[in-house]
Amino acid sequence: MRSEELKANLASVEERVAAACKRAGRDRSEVTLIAVSKTKPVEDLQVIYDAGIREFGENKVQELTGKIPEMADDINWHLIGHLQRNKVKYIVDKVKLIHSVDSYRLAEEINIQAKKKGVVCDILIEVNAANEATKFGVRLEEAKQLCQEISHLDAVHIVGLMTIAPNVVVSEENRAIFHKIKDLSVDIQKENIDNVDMRIISMGMTNDFEVAIEEGATHVRVGTAIFGQRNYNI
Repeated sequence: MRSEELKANLASVEERVAAACKRAGRDRSEVTLIAVSKTKPVEDLQVIYDAGIREFGENKVQELTGKIPEMADDINWHLIGHLQRNKVKYIVDKVKLIHSVDSYRLAEEINIQAKKKGVVCDILIEVNAANEATKFGVRLEEAKQLCQEISHLDAVHIVGLMTIAPNVVVSEENRAIFHKIKDLSVDIQKENIDNVDMRIISMGMTNDFEVAIEEGATHVRVGTAIFGQRNYNI
């Protein structure tokens, strides 16, 4: 039965998160598990919700806005995919956190739309730590300056960093990437930039979230290990 499979998957992921926290000498409460539900039907989300998860991540604005009214009001929604400026207005007052801000122009649009909605929007700066041509995000060495530029926007609040590490078979290969992001967050925090704090480090996915936790992730974005393989043809 599908619901039993999903619950078993979630239980396994929870065990792995707890074990990684233990290895790193961290409390389990320090790590937020985001169930990444892109391409999955609301029936699947409901099973995971009923099992206790309240943090859900979506990659696309259209899918996110379609699911929000179908699900409970106490869900914290995370926009984790690339965000186009013309889509900001649809989600700025509906998500807890935008993980994928990688330019001043995007932050500026979020600021404009947040003011219209009367909200302050929490965002993460997306860092392309491996300098992969196929990925969005600023370079490691550009992140601090971007934080400084965005800090002047009064309806946007930077609360940390996000990265999407390379897709590797052996998760250990991404340890150095995660370590760099952790170091960068410490470096930026030391700058004491107004309207910027580094309490969140969003890194680690199905293939490497345990290593990410060991290296300091506060939020891990897990999809396939919970929901199974995605069908991109729907």
